[in-house]
Formats: sequence, C-alpha cells, structure tokens
Amino acid sequence: MTNDSGLVEREGALQQFADVLERVRKGRGGTLLVAGEGGIGKSALIEQAIKAAPCSLRVLRGGCEDLLSPRPLGPLSDIAHAQGWAFAEPSKDAAGTDSVFTAFLDRLAAQAHSIRSTLLVFEDLHWADQATLDFAKYLARRITALPVMLVLSFRDDDPGSHAALQQMLNDLPPWSVARVALQPLSPRAVDELAARAGRPAAGLHQATAGNPFYLTEVLASGVVDAQHGVPSTVREAVQTRVARLGAAAQDVLNALCPVPGPVELGLIRALLPQGASAVDACLAHGVLVAQRGALAFRHELARRALLDAMAPAKRRQAHARVLGAMTDSLPVPGGAQPALSRLMHHANEAGDAERVLALAPLAAREAAAVGAHREAALHLAAALRVADSAPPALRAQLYESWSYEAGLSLAIDAQVIDARHQAINLWQQLGRLDKVGLNLRWLSRLHWYQGNSILAERYAEQAVATLEPLPPGPELAWAFSVRSQFYMLQDRTDLAVQWGERACALAEQLGEAEVLCHALNNVGTAELFAGRPGGQEKLERSLKLALEGGFHEQAARVYTNVSEHAVVFKDYARAEHWLTEGIAFDRQHD
Repeated sequence: MTNDSGLVEREGALQQFADVLERVRKGRGGTLLVAGEGGIGKSALIEQAIKAAPCSLRVLRGGCEDLLSPRPLGPLSDIAHAQGWAFAEPSKDAAGTDSVFTAFLDRLAAQAHSIRSTLLVFEDLHWADQATLDFAKYLARRITALPVMLVLSFRDDDPGSHAALQQMLNDLPPWSVARVALQPLSPRAVDELAARAGRPAAGLHQATAGNPFYLTEVLASGVVDAQHGVPSTVREAVQTRVARLGAAAQDVLNALCPVPGPVELGLIRALLPQGASAVDACLAHGVLVAQRGALAFRHELARRALLDAMAPAKRRQAHARVLGAMTDSLPVPGGAQPALSRLMHHANEAGDAERVLALAPLAAREAAAVGAHREAALHLAAALRVADSAPPALRAQLYESWSYEAGLSLAIDAQVIDARHQAINLWQQLGRLDKVGLNLRWLSRLHWYQGNSILAERYAEQAVATLEPLPPGPELAWAFSVRSQFYMLQDRTDLAVQWGERACALAEQLGEAEVLCHALNNVGTAELFAGRPGGQEKLERSLKLALEGGFHEQAARVYTNVSEHAVVFKDYARAEHWLTEGIAFDRQHD
C-alpha cells in the first residue's frame, strides 16, 4: 500500500504552496515553512506540490539526517553534488563559510534571468547542523528580490529539543515568510481510508491520532487486534508488514536500516552484492522508495522502528558492516569521500572506540570550519567517552578542543572549565608548557565570562608566567593581549595599555595579525574611554586589520566599543555612524 493518506485533507496546504510559487513566478522570492509532527506528511506534500508546479520550475533539493552529529551544510552538499557545482572548501574561519554562502547566492542570482523560478528545498531541519541553519537564514534574508522560493521542512512536535532551529526561525524576515502547519487527519478521513483499504475502522483514529504515516503502516500490516481492530503499536505494524516480505527482503531492510536518510546505490551494492531481486521486492511493496539516485525508507519512522527492534549486539554489528562498506568497498566516483559525520555516526553506534578516536577530531574540525560548533562538540564528546585508554596527548587535545567548542555553542559551565583543568594536568605530565599556558589563558576568559574577576586575573597571570620562559610565540602574545583586555574591561587604563603594547610589539614581530588586531582594540578602547589621544586611531587600525583578515569577531568588537563610547559621551552623530555601520556588518555576517 502506498502512503496516499499523506495527501488526504491537504488541499488547503497545496493551495498555499501554489500561491507562494505564483508570487515567486512574478519575481518576488520568499520562504515557506512546512511544519508538523513526524509522519504527518511533510515530504509527501512537497512531492505533490513539485508535481503540480509548472514544468519550467527548477527544483534544488537537499536534506538532513538523524546522525550522531549532522553533516556540515548537508543540504548544500546534496544540491552541489546533484548539480555538479563546485564551491571552495570553507577555511578555518568564518570568512571561508561566508564565501561559500555568497557563491551559492551569486549562482542563484546569475541564473535568475535564464530560469523563470527556482524551488530550493531543505528538508528535516530539526536534524540540521548550525551551519545549515545559518545558511537557511542567510538565504531567507536575501532571496526576496530573486525568483526563488525557499522551502524549509521540520518537525514541530517537540520545539524544546530544537532551540537552535527555533532561534533561526525567529530570525527570519516575517514579511517574506509563510507557514504551512500540517494537522492530523480527521476521524472522517481515517474512516474513509480504512474503507478504501478494506480494513476495520474501529479504534483507528484513536490508535494513530490521525497521523498519516502511522495510519498507513497500521492499514498495510493487516494485523487486527481483537479489541481495537488495530495493532497495539505502530512499531508492531511496521514489523508485521516487513515480516510478510520474506527472509531475503528482510535481510535487505536489516542491512539498510542503520543508515539514516537516502542510501547511495554504491553503498547498497557493497552491503548487498547479491541482493538486487530482494531490493526490488522491497520497492514493489512500498517499504523502500527510489529517491534522487538512491534508495530510502518510505519514512524515517519506519527505519527507526526496524532499527530499534534489533538486539543491541546485532545493531552494533549492522553499523560495523555499514562502516566497513563505506570505508573499504564503497565506490567513490570523482574522488568523493564519505562524509566524516556519517563515518563517525556508524563508528560510534558500532562501539568502535579506535575509529571514533581517529574520526572525531577530523569530523569536529570539519564541522567547526563552517560554524557548526555544537556539532563539533558532540563529536568530541563521543571521543572522550571512549578515551580512557587513549594516549595522553590525544586525551589532552580532546579535552581542550571540547571545552572550546562546547563553550562556544552549549554553555560556559563547570564541565567546560573542568575540561580545561583536565587538559592542563595532562599537558603538564607531557612537559608541554606552551599548551599549559594556552589553557590557563582560556581559564581566565571562562572565569571572566562567569563574572569571577579574581580567578580571571589569577589565571591570566599564570598564563603569562608559564609562557614567558619559553621562546616567544603566538600564545605569549595572546596571553599579553588577554591581560590587556582584562584590565581594559575593569577601566584600569595604565595596565591595559602596558600589557596591550607588549602584545602589539610581539604580534608585530611574529606577524600575528589577529593578535595585533585584538591588542590594538584593547589599547584603543582603554585610551578612548580615558580621554587619551590616539585611541580612536588604534581602533580604526584594528578595524582595518579585521576587515582585511576576515576576523569578524574582532571587527564586531571595534564597532561595539566605539559605538558604546559615542553613546556614553553623548556624541550622537558619531554614535549614529558607528552603530549603523556596525549593525549592517553584523547582519551581513549573521
């Protein structure tokens, strides 16, 4: 049985979709949010809307999957791969990500005249990484003058677990956003679908709550409960439906259910070298569907039901087979490699500690490079859970890196601070005083963020004391600059200038532009608020360096500090200039 129930009572939603597309056809871009609980029919609605759209519509489609930590910029990667578009790899800072976003938007704009309208679909954003959410927000703010419709689908049944997604939605421009909120089917619709399938309708609406996916699986299972006329759980319905397919087809589904999202044909061949006929049977029965050069379960909930039904040991073995197939047997056309986040997901689920320790730092670095710091922290946390027997240097780096990523994306709490102490202890054992000094510097910043100025000053002093006996390097320059920043924030001008000038001198000597930028900001701000000459000039030089080097955080600090000074001292014309320019800069870089 196909999932026709996903389109019953959806006429209004399809019309809303068509209305937005008509506005896009006339050159007014916008964003459509398609929201609802799991199984409510979001993908089915999008599929039907695409089928009903004019043939001149170009469709670019990508999605997110339920991985340990999401693929960085997963939808963009899907679209780029399908279209043969090449984008520069994001660098280790935000400037690299900006260049990718800009290149994608430029490509849409350049083709706006030759292509009447474009439908850009990002599915399952409840599983998105932070970079994808930033990308969606970036596009939504900039496509209003292009014939582009951005469709974002996501679950809204548990908004508390998707805080980053909700924040992104709150930041979208309300004047160009429409929302389709899909509701469960009515009792009348459920009764009608049961009659079509020749199944008893008694108790169906109550058991499925009108969810189209649940209803489809219950009707397709053919199992009748003596009391209610339906299986007691949807999981049982899925398992009963699969049991009818025979052993070979079940082997196919058990091999594929560990893989979230579409499964590439190359991976299927590696996992099931002799399984072509059984795969066809799964397609014929509607359990699997063909999807953009791959196969996928008709719904993610069905995949999860099968995976959850496996015994833990069998589930680990299944993930291990997928991991092996992805790394050893999977053909890689054009040199494409499996996404690190996918490899990391299967290594973690397989309980392969060695592979987790090898993959986690790489996957975290990839995620952080595009601004997905929460996802980077998740990768590193998974590695720390199996790091007891790892070499001390690796454990120290994992603690250090996790503290940084978690402090950026989660919270600056006792765990983040404790991870720095763990790293310091391990680096001390290894005699790496440069690393000890780095982590002491970060402890100073973390305690300042928590409002503990006594500990912040103590660790800043310890960082300098630890690093000064070593050959001068970037870490010592940063330690000097952090001490300058600490004193600047406390209005201790002389000390702020003294430490800042030492940081500037060493940064100039080493050619460390970002440290120089940071230190000039500290000194310039201290002098400006103290009424000393030269402060404004230092801040303007800091801003110039920040803009040239792509140091967005440092540029934002200059705009903030100069604007605050102008407001405090009631120089309103100057405040208007710097606030306007600063707000525009911050909006441009989200």
